[in-house]
Amino acid sequence: MKDQNRYNYVLQHADNCLILGQRLAEWCGHGPVLEQDIAMTNISLDLIGQARMWYQYAAEIQGEGKSEDEIVAFRDAWDYRNVLLTEMPNGDFAQTIFRQFLYDTFSVHYYEMLMNSNEEQLAAIAAKSHKEALYHVKWSSDWVIRLGDGTEESHNRMKAAIDDLWSYAGELTKPNETEQKALEEGYGVDLAALKEKRDAQIREVLTEATLEVPESTYAHEGGKDGTHTEHLGYILSDLQFLQRAYPGQEW
Repeated sequence: MKDQNRYNYVLQHADNCLILGQRLAEWCGHGPVLEQDIAMTNISLDLIGQARMWYQYAAEIQGEGKSEDEIVAFRDAWDYRNVLLTEMPNGDFAQTIFRQFLYDTFSVHYYEMLMNSNEEQLAAIAAKSHKEALYHVKWSSDWVIRLGDGTEESHNRMKAAIDDLWSYAGELTKPNETEQKALEEGYGVDLAALKEKRDAQIREVLTEATLEVPESTYAHEGGKDGTHTEHLGYILSDLQFLQRAYPGQEW
């Protein structure tokens, strides 16, 4: 492989988009109202579309003639590099919203900064994806505010979602060795600078939602380096079944 670090960097973000997109897809037909059912399905499709661009570029870097489907279907859980947040269960609507909000407040700034990458193809993926991320973060932010500043029931559910998921928020902005090297070589994003922007945005939205910003800075981590929760295995068992049972099938 001509550039292992670049491959790992691309794969990491491909896996984030795929796993979160798959999670959101589980809501299809089960949303609280039709409009939001459709919204979550559309965001899921956006994320899977982003994942396809990442995987296609990963296959190009790898240079082994593999398709995006092969990269997805024939890796085991320990080979996936998504952050733990993306594999967390949907829970209720509030939990899904807050998981999405934590990811969206990362991705919108990530793509904005990645557009300055010295790698032309990464910058192009970022430019296309950023337009979608702007809608995603608006949608999830509006719902955090609507639920947090709504009824007593919706406020309490949103507070419970924050309690459950806050410890998974920090992994997104804590660089691993792959991301540090990508930054040094000019094609990656400065996660320290991104964290400042993201923290400010989270604080602003939670304040408007009449919700407290947790003081804890503890962050579960390991997903970027292949250590996952049991939840990922269940996701992959659904996601990979067809290709593993009938290799080489195409849509």
